Amino acid sequence: MDEPLLRLPPLDPLRGFVVAARHLSFTRAAAALCLTQSAISRQIQTLETALGLRLFERGSRQLALTPAGVQLLREAEGWLMDYAALAERLRGSQRRRPVTVTASIGIATLWLVPRLAQFQRQYPDIDVRLAAGNRLLDLQRDGIDVAIRYCADQDAPPGAERLFGESVLPVASPSLGVEVLDATTLPGLALLDFEDPRYPWLRWDDWLAAAGLEGVSPRARLTYSHYDQLIHAAVAGQGVAIGRAELVDRLVRSGQLVPLGNSRRDVAGRGFWLINASTEPAPSVRRFSDWVRAEGALALAESMRG
Repeated sequence: MDEPLLRLPPLDPLRGFVVAARHLSFTRAAAALCLTQSAISRQIQTLETALGLRLFERGSRQLALTPAGVQLLREAEGWLMDYAALAERLRGSQRRRPVTVTASIGIATLWLVPRLAQFQRQYPDIDVRLAAGNRLLDLQRDGIDVAIRYCADQDAPPGAERLFGESVLPVASPSLGVEVLDATTLPGLALLDFEDPRYPWLRWDDWLAAAGLEGVSPRARLTYSHYDQLIHAAVAGQGVAIGRAELVDRLVRSGQLVPLGNSRRDVAGRGFWLINASTEPAPSVRRFSDWVRAEGALALAESMRG
């Protein structure tokens, strides 16, 4: 009897792959999963052998995803999140029900997570479950209470509330010792590029052309498939990023990143939105949504001052 499930690649290494791909580091993946680096490495090798292809390019200083790795990461995140949501529902936990929030990885990592400690201090009796991923979830089907989404204004669903818009600017670690990005400084810098062609305002080709620098070559260009990875690389001093001002504001205010020059640009017709799954949310969900609105108003005020 031909059983299709017998032909599946091993599933356990998939979790290790997803975490390693998000961090682009076996070491950080091992720490996140409470495993050893060698265990993560064996999981990746097992998965690559089963699939018959390479998922990572292993350089001397850092990892990079192969095209197959990028494709697997995009799909596997959704599979694992679906499985995690199903497992949570099946467990029928008797604990108090958390507020379940979905957001893209970039928004979650750079904007929401740094603020959650403040929410916990303000509302210690409310638990939060964060379902971070770049796959668009169905709020009702997947048991989501609140979504924080980024989209074109015209694509915002009915009932969505606009938190703030989007503006971009070049940012870098102060360790680079650079104050402006021009024809003099660019040849000595690495540029950190965002892979997704749907967002040209986050890619350097358009930016350099608008600044009249398309004929000047940087020292290097590094491309990232996840925006939060790109920003973490900028904080680590690996190069200059195009920062989404509203998402990197805390990093700028803390001194981990500095703007290069005064070249901030607004991205017209796009913004970050708050969506409640229910028109009559539970009290805990309503408190969380009110808190997000307040944080959004603060981010908007900071953006206007910037």
